[in-house]
Amino acid sequence: MSDATMAPATETPMAAAFLTDLPRVVFFTGKGGVGKTSLACASAVRLADEGRRVLLVSTDPASNVAQVLEQTIGNHLTPITSVPGLDAIEIDPEAAAEDYREKIVGPVRGLLPEAEIATITEQLSGSCTTEIASFNEFTDLLADDALIAPYDHVVFDTAPTGHTIRLLQLPGEWTSFLEAGRGDASCLGPMAGLDKARSTYAAALARLRDPSQTRLVLVARAQPAAVREAARTAEELAAVGITGQHLVLNATMPAPGPDADDLARAVHAREQDSIRAMPAPLTELPTTTVALRPAAVLGVDLLRALLGGPTTATSVLSPAGDPSAVERPDLPGLSVLVDDLASADHGLVMCMGKGGVGKTTVAAALAVALADKGHRVHLSTTDPAAHLDDVLAESDRAATITVSRIDPHAATTAYRERVLATKGAHLDDEGRARLSEDLLSPCTEEVAVFGEFSHLVSLARRQFVVVDTAPTGHTLLLMDATGSYHHDIVRNLSPHDAAHVTTPLMRLQDPDLTRVVIVTLPEATPVQEAVDLADDLGRASITPWAWVVNASLAATGTTDPLLSARALAEGPHLQRVREVAPRVALVPLLATEPVGTDALRQLTSTPT
Repeated sequence: MSDATMAPATETPMAAAFLTDLPRVVFFTGKGGVGKTSLACASAVRLADEGRRVLLVSTDPASNVAQVLEQTIGNHLTPITSVPGLDAIEIDPEAAAEDYREKIVGPVRGLLPEAEIATITEQLSGSCTTEIASFNEFTDLLADDALIAPYDHVVFDTAPTGHTIRLLQLPGEWTSFLEAGRGDASCLGPMAGLDKARSTYAAALARLRDPSQTRLVLVARAQPAAVREAARTAEELAAVGITGQHLVLNATMPAPGPDADDLARAVHAREQDSIRAMPAPLTELPTTTVALRPAAVLGVDLLRALLGGPTTATSVLSPAGDPSAVERPDLPGLSVLVDDLASADHGLVMCMGKGGVGKTTVAAALAVALADKGHRVHLSTTDPAAHLDDVLAESDRAATITVSRIDPHAATTAYRERVLATKGAHLDDEGRARLSEDLLSPCTEEVAVFGEFSHLVSLARRQFVVVDTAPTGHTLLLMDATGSYHHDIVRNLSPHDAAHVTTPLMRLQDPDLTRVVIVTLPEATPVQEAVDLADDLGRASITPWAWVVNASLAATGTTDPLLSARALAEGPHLQRVREVAPRVALVPLLATEPVGTDALRQLTSTPT
């Protein structure tokens, strides 16, 4: 690990290790809300200040590069007026995906039945399509020497995953294989539109793999779930030959000062424990630690200060929060949700959200509270990193709570073997290789897990079933479109029989049986991702029942100046949740992790 600091926020941080001996291209990658955009923008500004010509490229669906730089950018090269030498461009992933879909669907519109068009469109509506469409756009930048010739550095906000890179390495034409593979939950639909010269992709991939040309910066928070995810990303990218990696632990709590309160000291200690316990793939990487700031880093002056450059804005370095100015949000705690849920005697509760927002904790707390009210509860998870047996080890939960875990790896392996044995049996070796790679996609895992998950839906008709993570709206519609669970069943029945059949999808759409709880954090990117998830579920006619905003500083009553400043910044994000959520519960940031049933009970009994 480098000498990057955990200095108090009043000090200027040391030089960022990830900018030392920087090659021409640098990618920033990481989960939503970890600070990729701020760090990418700060790096681009710093390089330009050093006299380099820099191009900043954003491909992040939740990008706010324009907001951070305080200038309109858009999908064209735009000089940043306040930073000589810096140009920026925002590739709109959703617009790229829409153009990409139309390129595939347009030629067959009017030639195929509407139902078939709807099926193809849904197959092209998942995250795989968005990522591939975005990569299709920025390979123009990455592989076109003439286009990037004026620039000393090209900085990308968001990088492709190892899965996308492996797909681009596969041989042959995609369109012909689509005909053989269509009908499975896969990325083969998205890949159908990749008609660029394969030499273009080869050049882009060669540049990605060459440490002398490209550096990949993994951005994470100093939290157990975040560092585990970063470690998985590091291994995945190393497996496809991307080894020039650096790690940035962003927004870490500075060492407690004289005005720090117990919460600030506890957060600092907890983060230091996470750093000391980082998985091996991360401990081997050059590492920079960037301190938590009092507020969002917006504007060029604050961006310069973030990485230790000259600035006239002392607010980015000096905690200036006034604890008396922080009003506790007028939002109820989890106990209100428990009371509403417990008014019935059964039901399915699905806790959904992006990684690292606290779904496992919320699911376990709801399960314990429902059991305490005398209900039979089955708690299950599809999260490979969740350890529910450890969280609920006490004997007093055994009588009314049962625990299970759906193993995504085992479910996906079984599904993959089944597809290869059926559709793969009719393909040549090259076709089977493509199918085998395609079946490694996130879409495949979600569909495979849904097969295991569906029996829990039936169990919820007799008791409470609380599930930590669940299939997205795209996965549900993909199952619907391919006929695996819904349409194939219904359309092969007589009208009389169809009226008496209930499929798993129909049960998930039933608000009297299924309650979807979206879990998020009071920050810009996690809230935007939660809104996107709600929209995704809406396509499958599933309306979230409630939102839980987790780890709120505003709900803690902190007296720490730095944390108070962060608490004030939660206001706009909490307001946005109020505007879109039918009901909201607020959970404060805790000094200690809620492990064990007693700690979980406090989450549903302590008012915010």
